[in-house]
Parts: sequence; C-alpha cells; structure tokens
Amino acid sequence: MSGNVCRCAWVSDDPLEVAYHDQEWGVPVHDDIRLFEFLILEGAQAGLSWKTVLRKRESYRAAFDGFAPERVAQYDDRKLAELLANPGIIRNRLKVQAAVQNARSFLAVQEEFGSFDRYIWGFVGGKPIVNAWQTIEEVPAETVESQAMSKDLRRRGFKFVGSTICYAFMQACGLVNDHTLDCFRYAALF
Repeated sequence: MSGNVCRCAWVSDDPLEVAYHDQEWGVPVHDDIRLFEFLILEGAQAGLSWKTVLRKRESYRAAFDGFAPERVAQYDDRKLAELLANPGIIRNRLKVQAAVQNARSFLAVQEEFGSFDRYIWGFVGGKPIVNAWQTIEEVPAETVESQAMSKDLRRRGFKFVGSTICYAFMQACGLVNDHTLDCFRYAALF
C-alpha cells in the first residue's frame, strides 16, 4: 500500500519498484527485444533481489547494446572481459556468459518460429493466465507452464532458465497476471 492506492504486498515504497509494478509488471509483452531484455534480467536476478536488478537496468541496457540479441550473440572474449569489469551490472561470469549464449539461442528460436514472441506465448496458449490470488503467499514460485518452458528453453541451449526464473519471467512479461485481487492493477490487466 502506497498512499491510498493498494498494490501487491511485494512492492516497497522505492519509487523505482513502484513504477515497475504500476507500469510494467504483468503487462503482456509481445516485442522480441523487450522479451530478450526480461530473459537476461531475470537470469541476472537469480539469487538476488529484483530491486538490485532494477537499479542496474539502465546500465544493463547500455552494456548490452539495448538488448539487441543479434549484437549480444556476437560478443567475444574482449567484450566479456569488458562486461565483467563493468560495476553497473551484476558481474557474475556465468550470468554474463549465459546472456551471450541466450542471445544465440534466442536468434535460433526467432529463425524457427518467426519470432520469439510466437514461441514463448505458446506456453500459455497465446493469452495471459489470469489468477485470482487473495494474498502474495498464495502465488507459486513455479507452475506446470514454467516447468515446460524451462525444460524446452534448456533443450534449446538457454542458460539460467530454471522453472522459478521462467515463472518470474512469465509474471514480468504478462504471460500470467499474478497481481493480487486487492491490487489496483489486477482488473486493469485483463
């Protein structure tokens, strides 16, 4: 709760977090660049707080060429070293290497399906799953859909795409509406 507006219980008073919740979280994303951005950011978040990633998001955009997968897929050892020296991003070697591998796999999915959007939305039948949670405690960490997504992404060579990360990606990109019923954003998103 911030002011007189009721929000999901996970939202703090941090203006960055409030803006993210109010304007992005749960809004269906169909743009491949934005989907790639969230795929990279959710993987980077593993083991950390989303607030940490939000604070570094602009640095990520700059460091990863606006999340253009065709550019990220071309990164070489010199670029990896540059990224690992960049204090504006999470400097975990495995996560940075995963971003490059994921860009390559992302391009392969685009080639096969025509777009990453067409592929990823297939896991929810092309439309958001609308849940009806009373409290944040009811929201699962993973679902059958996120497990299937994780399994298929890994089969295609993606890294840092476990079922929990995939579910967070689904929430972020609006494949699922997990705003709680009392949240002002719940009804606005379906």
